[in-house]
Amino acid sequence: MLFQIVPGAPLVVAANRDERYDRPAVAITVLRDSGPRILGGRDELAGGTWLAVNEHGLMAGLTNQPSADGRDPTKRSRGELPLAFAEYPAAADAVGKVGAQLDPSDYNPCWMLVGDRQSLFSIGLAGGRAAEVDELRPGLHVLENAPLRSPSAKADRVRRLITEARDAQPDRGPASTISALEAVLADSEPATPQPRADDSGRVWPPEISAACVHTPGYGTRSAMTVAVPDAGRPSVRVADGPPCRVPLRDMTHLWASADPDAGRTIGGSRGL
Repeated sequence: MLFQIVPGAPLVVAANRDERYDRPAVAITVLRDSGPRILGGRDELAGGTWLAVNEHGLMAGLTNQPSADGRDPTKRSRGELPLAFAEYPAAADAVGKVGAQLDPSDYNPCWMLVGDRQSLFSIGLAGGRAAEVDELRPGLHVLENAPLRSPSAKADRVRRLITEARDAQPDRGPASTISALEAVLADSEPATPQPRADDSGRVWPPEISAACVHTPGYGTRSAMTVAVPDAGRPSVRVADGPPCRVPLRDMTHLWASADPDAGRTIGGSRGL
């Protein structure tokens, strides 16, 4: 997420969604028809989303904490969370109201970024009895499957590639920034050349440390970029597949066009 550093676009987002290949999902759809209208991907298994953006320019996305034993099916779906925040027109209001109600023990561990034109927040749901909320300063923020500021070769590589790609552009406006970000999303070179063991002893192959992941059973399933302009609805681009192979297409028309799933609300609600 690039927050208040791109002229003409106070919030710019680029995200790859990594998941098992056999888990059914829709890369982009209308998650809520109105009040506000919300776009994002939909997980067809648990009924939720990993990233949601609303018509007011609020974006909420999450990453999961990897677990050797997999997710605990007795807990609530993490996919409820982005939609619960995206039901509000302003990030500060959403974080103040939804964040105050969250009990991390209700969910499998995850981390979130929630932002709009005026503010950006990091939210940790990986222990304790209350969400860890941190308001972030303007800048480039890279979140992977770990706390935002934890040491990460993957996040470091992505941050460096974004900076280099933007520096190579003729200007730093929204269009050139999105172009730079989409090039980084397509990068399949691992940040760490050797397998890595986590704290639980699980060994992760080098391919997991790439921005665009390819392993036999798991990898990058889709990609999304969002540019929130100074005024008006966000522009949205999506690849229904790994962005190293599938180009991102403009899906901004979904703000206005009819959708077969319009009116179907998934996940959480303001009663969360």
